[in-house]
Parts: sequence; structure tokens; C-alpha cells
Amino acid sequence: MRKLLLSFAAATLLLASCSKSDSSQKDELTTPESLSMSDQRNCGAMEVLAADMQNDPTLAQRMQEIEEFTAKAIRSRSMQLAGTGIITIPVVVNVLYRTASENISDAQIQSQIDVLNEDFNGTNSDFTKTPAIFSGVAANVGVQFTLAGVVRKYSSKRSWRTNNDMKSAAKGGIAATDPANNLNIWVVNDMGGILGYAQFPGGNASTDGVVIAHKYMGRIGTATSPYNLGRTATHEVGHWMNLRHIWGDATCGNDQVADTPQHNTSNGGCPAYPHYSTCTGTPVEMTMNYMDYTYDACMYMFSNGQKDRMLAVFATGGPRASFAN
Repeated sequence: MRKLLLSFAAATLLLASCSKSDSSQKDELTTPESLSMSDQRNCGAMEVLAADMQNDPTLAQRMQEIEEFTAKAIRSRSMQLAGTGIITIPVVVNVLYRTASENISDAQIQSQIDVLNEDFNGTNSDFTKTPAIFSGVAANVGVQFTLAGVVRKYSSKRSWRTNNDMKSAAKGGIAATDPANNLNIWVVNDMGGILGYAQFPGGNASTDGVVIAHKYMGRIGTATSPYNLGRTATHEVGHWMNLRHIWGDATCGNDQVADTPQHNTSNGGCPAYPHYSTCTGTPVEMTMNYMDYTYDACMYMFSNGQKDRMLAVFATGGPRASFAN
């Protein structure tokens, strides 16, 4: 198998924040010529990771231990959680708003829960668009999401940063609700063009969860094209379950999943199929995978290898095993 476990220090891929670039930002990745910079999702993973490492020198070691556990769980198939059935994840949505429109409706929130259930169980209507070459690895992850509660709070802030202030009541945010047993999603008005970001397993419990700007939450209300189908949350929850970007955040990088082809780099927009990589073997890239950077309408599958990696975090002894109990 061409994809081998890397050390965390070498990978440096375990926390991500996804953004829409503007023309003032330098793109660190190859940008498809057919896309303008305003249409391209980019990632501030290195910047966010560096901040987390600086704040918590023990984080790298914890994440490396999780990587080792994940590899062992997949080898032993213990991530199948024999007899436990589908994992149900309660979701608490924390809405921080300044204007009435930013205080998104319960219906918009529920639409996001619906999208997560569809995308993680292969019931999304576009799942059938999966190309034949990938049909054998297209996954039903078998994870259900239920809305456990909505917490709303007014804030005079016009924009938030990726420093987790929205997760602290003392800084004007909303504290996480029982993060060992709930996936917390914070919905904010703006993050300077950032669509959302996630905390990987192993981070501080008080900041555990996903952050989404309200324009990219769900598929109705304030949801804004081309990121208006709820796939930003699908992508970020994938990170929360320990998935990496499909291109491994490097040219022909390693996403730690054996059945996803190596990508040159991220893909934006809606690439025509087949889209070939120049990596070894010139594979067809899986541009429709949720962990790429394409438009919401052009991503519609996880792979079985990604499924194994996600389920490993819920295995006994795994970093999110409390959700399987």
C-alpha cells in the first residue's frame, strides 16, 4: 500500500480552517486556471496548527498517539464496533449573531443536520453521480446526527477569528456543551472570508467542535452559492472525525487513506471528469470527495478507507469512544 503512517510532526495536517481567498491573499496551492481567486477555497491549516502547538506543547504527542491507535484499529478491524450498530452523534448548535439575518432559523439549522445525515450515510441524491471507477469504494459511513439543542447569543462583533474566541463566554462567545458527548457547532456571522474550521481529536476539550460562518451553514436561509448545500459542515465534521484533506496538504501528499488517489493539490470549482493527477501512476483524482475543495454541488462521497479512519475514533480506547457508548 502506497500510503504509510507518517509522524505527526512530518504530516502537520491535523487541524484545518477553510477559506475563500480574495485577491489580496497569496495562494500557497496551485490554483486551477479556470478559477478566479474569489472562487477558490484555501486552507489556513499551517497557521492554525502552529498557534495550537504554541499554546499546547503536548498536542503533537497526543495526536501522534491517536495516529498510532487509528492505524492499529484499522489493521485489527476494531473500528467496526461489533454489535453497536450505527453511531448517533448529538449536535449542539451555538449561534452567535449581530443582526436578525445572522440569527439563522431553526429550519436552516435542521437543514444542516439533514445534510450531515445524508452525506454520512450515502443517501444524498447526488451520491449516484459517483463515477464507476470509484463506485466500489464509495462509502456509507453509518453515522447519524441528531439535533440536541440550539444556543443563541447576541454579539456586537462583526467578525470572528480562528482563535476560538467564539467558544469562550468570557470573550463574548458560547462555551461548549458537554463536548465529550456532543458535537458542538458554532455558527458565526463572519470570519474574514473563512468558511469554517474544525478541531481534530486530541485537542482541548473546551474548544472541541466545528465553526461555520452562517452563509455556509445548511442549504436554505442565508446559505450562499456556491457553498450553499451544507458541504462545508460535512467537510469540517470529516476533520473532526480525523480525516485529512484528500491531497494531504502537499503536492502528491498523503491523506493516510489507501483507497483515495493521490492528488497534485486541492481542486476548486467543478472539475471536469476525469481529472488526472501527475503523481506517480497518473491516477484519476477523486475530485468529488468531501475532503477536496470543490464547490458544494461537486462533492458527494467519502471512501471506504475514510470510513474506516473515521470509525476508528469511536472504537474502544479511541479519542471519541464516548459517542459510541
